[in-house]
Parts: sequence; structure tokens; C-alpha cells
Amino acid sequence: MKKVTNFPPEELDFFKCVHYAGTANPFGRERVLREAEIAGVSPDSPKDIRVLKACQAVGHRLAQLEKRGRINLDSFKGERRYFLRSALLFHYFHLFRKQIDTLITRQLDNAEESLDADFAPEALSLLRGWGFSIEESRHFTALAYQFRRAYYFIFRHLVGRSRCMQQLRRDLWQNVFTHDILMYNQYLWNRMENFSTLLFGETGTGKGTAALAMGRSGYIPFDEKENKFTHNFVNTFTTLNISQFSETIIESELFGHVRGAFTGAVKDHKGVFSRCSPNGSILLDEIGELSTHVQIKLLNVLQDRVYSPVGSDEKHRFHGRIIAATNRSIREIREKKIFRDDFYYRLCSDIITVPPLHKRIAQDPEELPDLLAHTVTRIVGQPSPEIVSRVLEYIESSLTLSYPWPGNVRELEQCVRRVILRNAYEINEVPAPEPKADSLTRQIQEGRLSAQDLLIHYCTRLYEKHGTYEAVARIAGLDRRTVKKYIDSQDQVY
Repeated sequence: MKKVTNFPPEELDFFKCVHYAGTANPFGRERVLREAEIAGVSPDSPKDIRVLKACQAVGHRLAQLEKRGRINLDSFKGERRYFLRSALLFHYFHLFRKQIDTLITRQLDNAEESLDADFAPEALSLLRGWGFSIEESRHFTALAYQFRRAYYFIFRHLVGRSRCMQQLRRDLWQNVFTHDILMYNQYLWNRMENFSTLLFGETGTGKGTAALAMGRSGYIPFDEKENKFTHNFVNTFTTLNISQFSETIIESELFGHVRGAFTGAVKDHKGVFSRCSPNGSILLDEIGELSTHVQIKLLNVLQDRVYSPVGSDEKHRFHGRIIAATNRSIREIREKKIFRDDFYYRLCSDIITVPPLHKRIAQDPEELPDLLAHTVTRIVGQPSPEIVSRVLEYIESSLTLSYPWPGNVRELEQCVRRVILRNAYEINEVPAPEPKADSLTRQIQEGRLSAQDLLIHYCTRLYEKHGTYEAVARIAGLDRRTVKKYIDSQDQVY
């Protein structure tokens, strides 16, 4: 069969659209619009239908192209090769995504070893038949596995339809792949250890879940000879809670120690940096409790990627990625000098804020039943609309939807458990947070707010009350784009 060497401009435009869809953040609006254009459906169509029709449309175009001859990238040049390559990868990814998902769920049940990638031989053969090199086919197999893991953990574990949760999912995806997936693929897929992350959020908001989603979404090379990925992603995420350890012990937990390093060190001990896999990540939780002395030592790891166990001069290289989390606010961290400046600026390659539950519910009341359904399923092992209905009815009648949830998602989980057990939840066990209005007044009286901060507060309150940017712009006498900018930046204020 002869090779296809060209295709008309109309097909080139189609493949361009596929390219831009495939490189867009899957949690962003651009992805929706591009998929809808490919599928020939409304952007408001159900997601499953939109994705299915888009995949069918791409498959149909490639099949039509193949009828004119065998598809091989070596036969194309310039932008035709570039955009056809993207369409082939899009098609390849969606052909095998269900099989990749199956591997992910199987792997979650087996933390001991990396399992066989049953889909890989067929996937590699398909890519090479299209003209991808041996190394490229292995790389894109690893990249497809990474894409599905990132989507799996970000989408399934971070439930919520509110605007702030949509933004969180977009932020997490960017943290894994950057804002430009093409740049990531060309330069950074094996260099992300150079980008540390600082997670902010109140106690119980789900910072650990967000960190887990990032930590299990790193690039893992594919070993074709073994037909396995080189590491089990279940073991690529390690966590250490700084607040659990005393000043004298924390260095050992971070860097390890050798026998005889101090009284009680009867044998060598591996710290969290030694236990982290080369493709892994470490969550340093409650990083705001770290002393200045240890910050200096950790700064060396961030700068030079090397550390020494306590009591040893031997240098070890750290190949993983650091994620740090704190329930302190950005303002408190900076104003109270909790971090040394050099440590802070090394730590904050990316800053992500996990929103509080009351904010999520205020933005979209349907967030609550969604979270209840997710929580109940995890507790009882299966979906139970009956239990969800009972808990929701109790909350609406006994707590009301305006309850501030000071313990956030963690408190909601305990509420579910107690309502299941006793059909009751006593809220006087925890102090209520300071009302927003009182907090705002106090900040104004103390002279802690700039004019921009005040506008952000004001626009946010109006948005929570009226629900649209247009209404806020009309009341505040501002341009709609300005209003949106202020509201979208509100996480930096709290």
C-alpha cells in the first residue's frame, strides 16, 4: 500500500483543532470548546457524549486518510507532519485510556510491585507503525500513563463543582504538566524535581488529598523489556508531618542518621529523603512549624539537591519533588517571618490554595450533596443515595446551609459518621470562626487592608450574594473584567 503524503487544507484545520484540544488543560474551558468543535456538538453537551463524539470524529478522519494509503509521519513535512502527529497521539491516547485506567485501579490494589502493562505491546506497535521511533513510542506510552493518573487522582479525589474547586483542579494539572504541555514534553518531563510547591489551606480542607494527586502523577519511564513501568506509583508519594516530631528528632526524620550519631541511635535510619523514589514526591506537612535551624538545612536540599544523614559527612542526592503544606495564611507566613526569605522563595516555585468548605458551598450549594455522596461511598463502600439523603436532610434542618464548617471537609466526614451512628451532630464542640464581617471590620480598623484588598473583599461578598459578575459590576460600578479579576484573586487575601 502506498504512503499518504499530503492532505487538503480542511483536514489540516481539523487536525489543528485536535492539537489544541489535546494540549489544553482538561479542566479548563478551552478543552471543552475544542472538543465540542471536533465533535460537532454544543459545548453544553454532557461531557461523556462530547468526548465520545470527538474521539469518533478523530478516528473517522484518520480512517479516511488511511483509505488513501498507509499513514506514516515520515511522509509528511512541516505543519502537516506536526499537526497530524498530534492527531495520531490524541487517537492513540483515547484508544487505550480504558486499559490504562484498568492498570491504575489494579495497581492501587498492589503496592508491592509494578504490574504488567497489558496494553503496551499493542500500543507500541501502533505508534511505530505510524512512524514514531522506538524511544518516542516508549516515551508517549509513559506520558499517556501519566496523563491518565493525573486525571484519575485530580478528578476522582477532588470532588466539587464550585468555581474555586474548578480552579484548584486546573492549578493541580498545571503543577504536574505546567501551563504548556508542549514545553513540558520537550524540556521538563524529567526535570520537575526543580519545582517545589507550597500548599495553603485551613485545617481539614484537603491539602493532603491535593498533594497525593500531585505526588502520584509524576512521570514514570516504561521498561519495554519487562513490559512494566519502572516504579509503582503507589509508592512514589511519601508524607511527613513536621508537627509530630520534636526539634531533636525532625532532622533524623528528614535526612536520616547513622549509628552512634546521638544517644539512642543504635542503628542507621533512613529519613524521608532516602525513602523517596527517583520519580516520587514528598509532602512536608505543617511546614510552618519548622524551626529556622532546620529551614537552613532543608534550603540546601532545595538549592543543591544534596543532603547528609545526621552524624555523617557522606553526601546523598535527592531526586524527588518537594511539596510543602501549611494551615497558616500567606499573610501570616510573610508578616510574622515564619520562614526565612531565602527558604520561602526556594520553596514557592508554585503556590496553590485549597479553598475552605464554606466558600465552596457559598459558590455552589450543590457542592454539599456532591461531597456527601463521595464521602458516603468511601465510608460504606458503595453509593447510597438513601444515606446521602438522610445526612443532607439532617444538615439542612439542624445545622442549616449557612453553617460555617470550621473543620472543613474533615469535619463534614465526621458529621456523616455521627449522623449514621446516632442521627445527631453536636456543633458546640468546636468554636465558631470569627464572622467574615467582623474580621473585615477588624482588618480595616487595624489598617491592614489596601484599597485593592478592600475591593476584593467587597466584590467577593457581592458575588456570593448575587451570583454573577454582571450583578457585581453593576452594583460596584466597575468593569466586569475588573470584577472577575478581583474575585479570582480572592484566595490570596484569605
